[in-house]
Amino acid sequence: MPNWKPVTPTSSSSARTGDLLTRLLAVPARRGRVTHVEHVPARQAGEARWPEWAPELLVSRLRLQGVSGLWEHQFIAAELVKRGQNVIIATGTASGKSLAYLVPAVAEIFSGGTVLYLTPTKALAADQLRALRKLRLTQVRAATYDGDTPPEERRWVRQNANYVLTNPDMLHRSVLPRHSSWSSFWRRLRLVVVDECHGYRGVFGSHVAQILRRLRRVAARYGSSPVFLLASATASDPAAAGMRLTGLEMAEVTADASPRGSTTFALWEPPLTDLRGESGAPVRRTATAEAADLLADLVIEDVRTLAFVRSRRGAEAVALTARRTLEEVEALLDAGPAPYGEYAEGVPEEVGGAGAGGALGDAAGETGMGRRTDRGGRLADRVAAYRAGYLADDRRVLEKALRSGELTGLATTNALELGVDVSGLDAVLIAGWPGTRASLWQQAGRAGRAGQDALAVLIARDDPLDTYIVHHPEAVFGQPVEAIVLDPDNPYVLAPHLCAAAAEIPLTEDDLKTFGPAARGVLDDLVDRGLLRRRPTGWFWTSRDHAADLADIRGSGGAPVQVVEASTGRLLGTVDEPSAHTMVHAGAVYLHQSETFVVDVLDLDAGVALVTAAEPDYATFARDVTDIRVMESLRSRPLGPGTLHFGSVEVTRQVVSYLKRRTQTGEVLGEEPLDLPPRTLCTRAVWWTLPTPALADLIKPGQAVDLGGAAHAAEHASIGLLPLFATCDRWDIGGVSTELHPDTGLLTVFVYDGHDGGAGFAERGYARAADWLTATREAIASCECERGCPSCIQSPKCGNGNEPLDKAGAIRLLDILLGT
Repeated sequence: MPNWKPVTPTSSSSARTGDLLTRLLAVPARRGRVTHVEHVPARQAGEARWPEWAPELLVSRLRLQGVSGLWEHQFIAAELVKRGQNVIIATGTASGKSLAYLVPAVAEIFSGGTVLYLTPTKALAADQLRALRKLRLTQVRAATYDGDTPPEERRWVRQNANYVLTNPDMLHRSVLPRHSSWSSFWRRLRLVVVDECHGYRGVFGSHVAQILRRLRRVAARYGSSPVFLLASATASDPAAAGMRLTGLEMAEVTADASPRGSTTFALWEPPLTDLRGESGAPVRRTATAEAADLLADLVIEDVRTLAFVRSRRGAEAVALTARRTLEEVEALLDAGPAPYGEYAEGVPEEVGGAGAGGALGDAAGETGMGRRTDRGGRLADRVAAYRAGYLADDRRVLEKALRSGELTGLATTNALELGVDVSGLDAVLIAGWPGTRASLWQQAGRAGRAGQDALAVLIARDDPLDTYIVHHPEAVFGQPVEAIVLDPDNPYVLAPHLCAAAAEIPLTEDDLKTFGPAARGVLDDLVDRGLLRRRPTGWFWTSRDHAADLADIRGSGGAPVQVVEASTGRLLGTVDEPSAHTMVHAGAVYLHQSETFVVDVLDLDAGVALVTAAEPDYATFARDVTDIRVMESLRSRPLGPGTLHFGSVEVTRQVVSYLKRRTQTGEVLGEEPLDLPPRTLCTRAVWWTLPTPALADLIKPGQAVDLGGAAHAAEHASIGLLPLFATCDRWDIGGVSTELHPDTGLLTVFVYDGHDGGAGFAERGYARAADWLTATREAIASCECERGCPSCIQSPKCGNGNEPLDKAGAIRLLDILLGT
């Protein structure tokens, strides 16, 4: 795939977005925070035309909406679908992929077929439904079928809808297990659209891959063999990714012929504060506090802005802080306009918000952002939060308000990352690396969606990966996006889906090729465990339990733990058992929709966590200790004077305590012990060893380093950097380091997948080890702290209290390993 986000000269910047960034930086305290500015040039539209087979009524309705035809990438994808070929279209954000599947979908419906549309989020399904209904095509009976669909509507959808919009969760738990209720729909199924497929990665992606195989099998039972069209904003090697996801050969379309405005993209690093964390390490101002200040500034300037925040709590905090700042701005303005520049450097910090260069100082002073918007009403009312967990009606109201301009600023989780139509945005703030380059461009692309110029700002968190990226822009700009990493053959994923498939329709020998080469061995194991029964005609599910309940597709396995409000008995939600140790341990802060709770007790035997409503000003981070045993080295190769391995390991982890960290500042408030049982998982790991002779320079008198502390620091930093190369989150992986491991007899550093059976992340680390570990070394060396901090070698989940750590030793250790 070409490097479609090139490094470009600064002359391509638009005047508006460049001027806007200049004004944000006018406060002197902010000027050192931008580490790089990239200018992505505009692109002109290609030729537009309609396929000859496109229904005339659809063409006329689209022309009324200003669509003159399909751009080349849309046209090619639609033609491939029409010919019966599976295809993945992987082009940039706002490139009109929805038209690529809309045209063949409507054509199939007009000829008597049905269409199934899958999306990761309810918001995107609702947005697509709104667009379909706007076309006023009476033959298209479109409907969503998800958790928000009232029971009385579900029967109508099953019996009458010919364009059904749903999600993998609903397909897994309802549509496939009750396939006989959908018999008419299955018999006429012609097209399956899998939208935003780049989000299906890791263990979740592996689950979705098996759900799609079950879908193919059920459709075949009713005599249909639908074409699959996969849509992704960005994906590396998309045809291979599409084949892993569906099990089908896949054509790919990657050349983007849509127009695009220019984007000014800034990398922003918050300053270090006077606060101190563990071992006296400096604490950097939080990305959420910085995002709240910038959001307030942009709202004052009447710049329509999305602020993407990693967590639900963070999105709420950004919106709340921005609203409070705007209220303070209005109070000052109502008291009388200040002379130009009066407050530029003199507004007290307690008024201007947390940290130097707060929003109020900018708003009232040097940047000239002190004027009211022309829209009327209170500034604070023009900011809101948006995230998963809101009621459907509330989400629709917020989406409409953002589209209409009634809202100017919205703090959101990645619930709005995907293709929901919020055209007309001017700026995007991204508080923390979103996990992949694909997600970064997806989020940044939400601004400028109508072809206008845009501003995007990535604000670094106090984290090794974020620190590395803002100081190494070449890691983002001019680079192709990542490959989609998933492993459909993971036996811990495959087993429950084989049970679900057998419960839907008994499995036969002919089905084995659908589920892949690992299926037979997993089936034998399921028979031995009594979960399936083998008969001459195949494998049968004989239990009265729901087989679909065996797979928690967004979790990591185990019986779910119910989260219950102690005072009312209200069920708030569920957490998979492995995650319960870190998410709902006693004392944990638990967020449910707009409410915050503190966990009173976690009863693992009963499978319940009792919580009480509270409003703490801190977040909690579980810390664990880990022991690891090498089961088998599957691959190995030299790495400098050492050896790199990939293989199977047994990991024993125990959560031993949790850290309290103030939400707004990141200040460490204390650590509380926990008494939880250890957990064991069999997974995959990448590890490297160094022989004793190679370490001679590190143990010389006068130059000696703490070898255990050096390996520990390198382990922490390498966990932080692996997501740049393996499309995972640091919470998806873990690590162990030791000066002398009993299974290797050498200094060893392990990084392992945090899911039973592995998730493909460690394997990716093995393949990219030189690049990954070089980036790790650079992240440690480029951090401005003296002895180590959360931006380089400290980990929020270290059960050893981030001791021992040797920053200088880690750099020397990695230099030896890499031969530098």
